[in-house]
Amino acid sequence: MTAPEYIQLRAFARIDGVKLAILWLASFAFYVLGLKTSGFGLVSLLLAIATPFLSARLLRRFRDEGLEGFISFGRGWVYVVFQFFYAGLLFAIAQFVYFAYLDHGFFMNSISQMFSDPATSEAMRQMGMSATIEESLQMLMSLRPIDLALNILTSNLILGCLMAVPIAAICKRNRIQQIK
Repeated sequence: MTAPEYIQLRAFARIDGVKLAILWLASFAFYVLGLKTSGFGLVSLLLAIATPFLSARLLRRFRDEGLEGFISFGRGWVYVVFQFFYAGLLFAIAQFVYFAYLDHGFFMNSISQMFSDPATSEAMRQMGMSATIEESLQMLMSLRPIDLALNILTSNLILGCLMAVPIAAICKRNRIQQIK
């Protein structure tokens, strides 16, 4: 890959990373709304499931418009990883702002209330997980907003590296395949 091709790849990935971040932000917003109203949780889940499909669609658009219809597996993988990197950065910044300035403990209190429900706590006790859940909740509540944002950023980057493999494999198109 030449320097101009690398610059082009990063430019497309940056723009498409913004689109992916918007999808994630919508999913997160519906998840937070779903903590109060159950119907929004399903919308959040559907938006999260749409991530690989949107990423593949954006990769195909880059392949067809930016690369004249051809892309190798390696370049496709790098493109998707960059896409997730840029989306993850924007998403982490937005989540930091949310947890630091807008949330005021709502998210953690809602999670805690879910596990405090008598039916849920009884089920956790029967599975022998009540101590583990309690420890996890205490650890989660002790995290600062920046810690939460960085943990989610790390998870998104790892997820991007893994999801890039099948997405790049499906969307690759070599010039040799096209001639046949």
